[in-house]
Amino acid sequence: MDRWLLIAGDFTPLGGMDRANHALALGLARRQAHVDLVTHRAWPDLSLPNVGVRTVSRPLGSHLLGLPRLVMTANRAARRFPGRIVGNGGNATSPDITWIHYLHAAYTPTAAGGTARLTTAAAARYYRRRERTAIGAARYIVCNSRRTAVDVARAFEVAEDRLRVVYYGSDPAAFAPADDEVRRRARLALGWPEERPVVLFAGALGDRRKGFDRVFEAWTTLATDGAWDMDLAVVGHGAELPAWRARAARAGLQGIRFLGFRRDVATIMAACDVMVHPARYEAYGLAVHESLCRGVPVIVSAAAGVAERYSGPLRELLIDEPESAGEIAARLRRWREGRQRYALAAASVGEQLRARTWDDMAAEFVRAVAA
Repeated sequence: MDRWLLIAGDFTPLGGMDRANHALALGLARRQAHVDLVTHRAWPDLSLPNVGVRTVSRPLGSHLLGLPRLVMTANRAARRFPGRIVGNGGNATSPDITWIHYLHAAYTPTAAGGTARLTTAAAARYYRRRERTAIGAARYIVCNSRRTAVDVARAFEVAEDRLRVVYYGSDPAAFAPADDEVRRRARLALGWPEERPVVLFAGALGDRRKGFDRVFEAWTTLATDGAWDMDLAVVGHGAELPAWRARAARAGLQGIRFLGFRRDVATIMAACDVMVHPARYEAYGLAVHESLCRGVPVIVSAAAGVAERYSGPLRELLIDEPESAGEIAARLRRWREGRQRYALAAASVGEQLRARTWDDMAAEFVRAVAA
């Protein structure tokens, strides 16, 4: 029986990298491998006879405070481990495989407020140090997009033969195409008007990486146009959420719904007509991927890893300059004018993405490092 040691903060289906970690662990277990996990949290469906879980505490729920404990436990478990070892980013110093979902060396986050800004900067420096150590030690670096692979090669002078690109998979049942009836039921469940078009933004509001500040600026401009007939649904939580709610109220923007953290994102996607995602840095972008699987077009930064999966008319919705609120507004207007055309394009790309499941991703991961 093959043995794998997987090291990551979370193995859950709740977020981008966490979802991928969970899928790899479950996929390996289904292939009858013995899987050992070192983690802060593992989802209940990983309680299987061939899966062992070593749980590490996360003080005060902090990723930063929990990482040193995770690294220490992981490095101890990796010594003389008789199998393959996969560490997420800087979570372990493994001589085998490092899986990069987000490259700290490629982006420096900023946060509002003096104390938060200092804390964020200190955390970024620590994460980059851990990342450099892990990438330097690894035999293979698996990346979630070509964009990430290029960033790793550039930042750490990594030879091409150490790099592998493995795209994320899909859950074709949870993110099936949303037809008119599915859309109607989703809007009814959410209490939204059936006919008024809705734009979706989904992303953390703890810093500015996902670009909501530019979406807000673009929306403020669009709202002055008497012909603009759209609402904006904002899914995500973070330290800046109360401030954004207050700014929207002061500006009198009635069409913005701040929904906070949600677990019914698939339903919300089905209820929306288009997503906007002008991220300043996005190694991949699973929310974009899943929106397309639902058949919902996405206006996304051209530099995002997921943009590599775009083809046909959908490429007209790529944002070249995510710092430009004017360009974001222009892309939204372009989508509005060609709504049916872009819906067909999204359906085509979504069909291709749904054809590759999370189990397919796990199988490709194994093949990619089989040497």
